[in-house]
Amino acid sequence: MRLGSCLRGRYGAATGLRLAGYNIMAIATQKEKLKQQEESRDFFCVVSDAFRLFARRSSMVLGSAWAFGSAILIIVIWGLTGPMFHYSNTWQLIINTGTTIVTFLMVFLIQNTQNRDGKAAHLKLDEIIRALKGARNQLIDLEKLSDEDLTSLEKQFERVRKKAERNGNNLGSIGRANRAERASRGKGI
Repeated sequence: MRLGSCLRGRYGAATGLRLAGYNIMAIATQKEKLKQQEESRDFFCVVSDAFRLFARRSSMVLGSAWAFGSAILIIVIWGLTGPMFHYSNTWQLIINTGTTIVTFLMVFLIQNTQNRDGKAAHLKLDEIIRALKGARNQLIDLEKLSDEDLTSLEKQFERVRKKAERNGNNLGSIGRANRAERASRGKGI
């Protein structure tokens, strides 16, 4: 907008109109390119997006009290029909097969949901680390380190904690001392 008004002031309204027309054409071209990119997305990406949406909606529905109540109702109905089917093998097979299928499918839904939640939590923590002064930016993307690197970092933090304890800077020991002091006062010691 500033460029267009600046040029209109210098070169007249005709130039401003040409720029406006060019901007409209550029926006239309960008929209066309986005549409082509969306159409040309590979099959895996489309399936991945569809599964993500399905998993999110399923976790909301299946994690509700209504879903739990429905599952209890199904089990009660199955149990009540036992005498009618003389507790046959087929009667038992129905519940076994049903629960196996549901469990198998739920593993993937739960794992997808937890992966997304974990990734979102890591990104939020990375942003906090990045934004805080004095925080070590090397801790961003910590989850991508190898097990050996994580163990090394854990040992480093253990050394920092021990040093803080030696220097009297450990808030945990101060909190314990304060609690012990308050407890002794309460007992009249």
